[in-house]
Amino acid sequence: MPDSSRSNPKNKSLMARFSALFDSEPETREQLLEILQGARERDLIDDDALSMIEGVLQVSNLTARDIMVPRAQMDVVEISESPEEFIPFIVETSHSRFPVVEGGRDKVIGVLLAKDLLSYYIDKTFDVRDNLRSAVFIPESKPLNVLLREFRESRNHMAIVVDEYGGVSGLLTIEDVLEQIVGDIEDEHDYDDEADNIIADRVGTYRVRALTEIEQFNEFFESNLSDEDADTIGGIVTGALSRMPRRGDKIIIEGFEMEVLRADARQVHVLKVRRLSEEELAAAQDAAEHQGDAD
Repeated sequence: MPDSSRSNPKNKSLMARFSALFDSEPETREQLLEILQGARERDLIDDDALSMIEGVLQVSNLTARDIMVPRAQMDVVEISESPEEFIPFIVETSHSRFPVVEGGRDKVIGVLLAKDLLSYYIDKTFDVRDNLRSAVFIPESKPLNVLLREFRESRNHMAIVVDEYGGVSGLLTIEDVLEQIVGDIEDEHDYDDEADNIIADRVGTYRVRALTEIEQFNEFFESNLSDEDADTIGGIVTGALSRMPRRGDKIIIEGFEMEVLRADARQVHVLKVRRLSEEELAAAQDAAEHQGDAD
């Protein structure tokens, strides 16, 4: 059977053009990304394909700490509550699984699947403790590429993230990891209302939805970012970079360090924001000046 790629001149030309991009073998990840971006400019791959390839490369550089749902944002079930007490909460949040705690968020004793509660309506002797699935605990430093492989092998969909002292830092789902590759997925931990636009992650660090209006950002941080050229904080970041933001991009704007946590080929979705100290800001300005002199 003849090789269609050889018999079709158009395919042959396309493959030849793509192969020509790799005449000089890339020696670093940055060089590889430049080649792939060149392929996009030549229409050899589309925006979505480039975004996913960049996501795959980025995942190996990220850890559970970088993308976890923070402890304060976790929706949990307290084992001491009866089903009558917590089922309305489960219906309201519409999650598919919940960490179950006993006496506090640092003591996660298992995971409750919402579908398992169907048994409660058939058998009133239903015991929540007897229906818990084992919780998976991972350190904050767990690489995402390793975690994704373990999710696939174990068929678990959720992991509880703990710090070096054993305290709960947050949680991760398989959807959170996949979003780093394929872009935003509508899931159970997405932001539901304006109150969730800015969430404290850890001391001095915040997860900020890119669609947060600049007025809300300024009110929360008591800052004075201009809204003349953009309506949202994501728009300010995009304008400052002069290109579509990509995961891992960092930029300093009006004393704030902003890092892109989640983005796809069309827009940025979530930012990590930190207000710099005067010393950090001065050091960053000196570094920028020296870089400018070197250029």
